Amino acid sequence: MKLATNVRGRDPLSLGVGVLIGCFLVSLTYVTMYKSDMLSSSSLASQISWSTDAASTRHSVESFSGTRQPARESKPRCNSSSAGSDLCEENEFTGTLRISPSESDIIPSEKTSGGTRKPDNKKEGTGRPCDPKSGPCQVVNGPPPTLVDRLLQTPVSSDSKKPDVEAQMRPLCDAGYRSDVCDIHGDIRIIGKDLSSVILVTPSRAARNESWQVRPYARKWDHGAMPHVKVVNVRSENDYVAAPQCTVGHTVPAIVFATAGYIGNYFHDFTDVLVPLFQTARQFDGEVQFVISSCNFWWIRKYKPYFDKLSRYEIIDYDKDARVHCYKHVIVGLRSDQDMMIDPSKSPMGYTMSDFMGFMRRTYSLDRDHALRISEAPGKKPRLLIISRSQTRRFVNVNKIVGMAKKVGFEVVVSEGGFDLANFSRVVNSCDVLMGVHGAGLTNFVFLPPDAVLIQVVPFGGLDWVASTYFAKPAMETQLKYLEYTIGEDESTLTELFPRDDPVFRDPKAIHKLGWFQMGEIYLTKQNVRLDLKRFEPVLQKALRLLRE
Repeated sequence: MKLATNVRGRDPLSLGVGVLIGCFLVSLTYVTMYKSDMLSSSSLASQISWSTDAASTRHSVESFSGTRQPARESKPRCNSSSAGSDLCEENEFTGTLRISPSESDIIPSEKTSGGTRKPDNKKEGTGRPCDPKSGPCQVVNGPPPTLVDRLLQTPVSSDSKKPDVEAQMRPLCDAGYRSDVCDIHGDIRIIGKDLSSVILVTPSRAARNESWQVRPYARKWDHGAMPHVKVVNVRSENDYVAAPQCTVGHTVPAIVFATAGYIGNYFHDFTDVLVPLFQTARQFDGEVQFVISSCNFWWIRKYKPYFDKLSRYEIIDYDKDARVHCYKHVIVGLRSDQDMMIDPSKSPMGYTMSDFMGFMRRTYSLDRDHALRISEAPGKKPRLLIISRSQTRRFVNVNKIVGMAKKVGFEVVVSEGGFDLANFSRVVNSCDVLMGVHGAGLTNFVFLPPDAVLIQVVPFGGLDWVASTYFAKPAMETQLKYLEYTIGEDESTLTELFPRDDPVFRDPKAIHKLGWFQMGEIYLTKQNVRLDLKRFEPVLQKALRLLRE
């Protein structure tokens, strides 16, 4: 009643102004409280959504150790064309894989122009002690990023300009049949030596729970190689305080891989490391740093021009470096498709084996970019290089082969190769035809000029599929021309060791069933080759015709 009396006593104009101001204040209070409540509900719903769907992703492999380098030829992996063969090894995949959606801080990489490399004056990965004031070095143990920061770092689809949910949900690592590859963007800490870890640090509100055990060597099915490759633990860490503090910060990406397994075998040097590393690292045009586990510097020195061409930065010895290295982009493992082959549809830049061969010719300053065209150089003889093995699968009548090849019309070079790759690569590049018995020496086809001819002599014993997997298919995927010659039992020196009615001759498949190493001991280790010159001569004549085309 008092309120009604007071209102009736007021001037109408004053009363109207008061009511208007009061309504405005009430409305402002309501909008402010509603917006705050909506933001809080939205954030809570988002956290509930991620928490409900998130799951651990783990790929576990038994732990092995050791440094022995097997000398025997490795067993090839089975594929669709070799299923059921006793000469191949099935891939064994253990563990489970579940994709966990997450909001990890992913920063797209940018390719930096490398410029001209200065020999013998490599950079140190632009590493420096971590200090927030130093520029590109990441802030460690600092406050979590704000909502705006997280939105700016979230991958965005170029079409929709909306956050790329698929990229957010992508697991840290991709488990392939030949190698596991972890392509990681964000706040990444690499710890070598005893801890052997690669850690992606993410905000607690964007938590992801992943843990992988990766052996960064491109032969994951091979039980002869992988026990000698050390495990790298790849995981996520959602607590900035618990994450290891950076010792050195880097502005270029890093690639973590191993020089273990079968390295030292010329073929495996290429198919397990050099070709996969090219496929993985070439996209960075030298602006990338290598972090190598089981780092064998004697081996790296053999291929020094190659490593200098792929990276302008000092190599980090992963097993001996106890510092915490911080990067924004790290790849653990090497991309690999098949032996001595690159699938352009899976390669980051669509690379092919022909691109690799071109890269090797430029790396070793090889002059010839095409084989001799006989029609354009009348009177000039094409050069034939015979790979002469000194121990197993050697030509026992190499002098007679040389004489026959000269009569056909070739200038002949005989060599086994050697540690000096720079010199021998020039010898190979100077030739138009390369021939040899199945073995690591045929790997030198990567230095041949385009349109050259590769001739593979296949030993007796049903080894056609092995020869095809390791050399025939790779050569035919390049700009080379390929010829194959399988010897008969009369051309094999096994006739001097076994009677003709032995299963070695009567039933090679029975020998295969004894297992790869028992088979290899007979057909790959104890066997040499005595070519039937009349039977082989048409192969060299066909090689000449191919050079005329």
